Amino acid sequence: MPLHSPPPLNWRSLMDVAFGQACKAAQIGEIPVGAALFTLTGELIAQAHNQPIGLHDPTGHAEILCLRKAATTVQNYRLKDTILAVTLEPCIMCTGALIHARVAGVVIGALDKRTGAMLSNLDGAKLSFSNHHMWTISGVMENECSSILKRFFLNKRNKQQK
Repeated sequence: MPLHSPPPLNWRSLMDVAFGQACKAAQIGEIPVGAALFTLTGELIAQAHNQPIGLHDPTGHAEILCLRKAATTVQNYRLKDTILAVTLEPCIMCTGALIHARVAGVVIGALDKRTGAMLSNLDGAKLSFSNHHMWTISGVMENECSSILKRFFLNKRNKQQK
């Protein structure tokens, strides 16, 4: 049975791990998004950052890479009783993967008004046709998560203009 409400954890400490991954992505020229998967007691299972450019893989989003690492670690594609902390609201592809993995909940840093599919443009956590629903918490370290993205794209635009 999925967990219908979040356990009492320090969401900022979980997001700190994901944010560290976003910083790694920025350092290698990838869009700075990071993700980390935890048990319901806050034990880290896996972490990853965006790498679609470096991996030549359109599915190389932080969430997908994190789920792949976690599934390998626990030797199961079902990741029930887990929490994903992610610095940017998941897209529709990542939301679908979270549903299939049976993740219990998602902690989101910044919302994505353009392509977010968990809260902004679609209630992906509670799709009426899905047999799995998740809880969500948004706005954890929102300023930091938004700022790193804004700086990244500003720097990218400035380099293109030179």
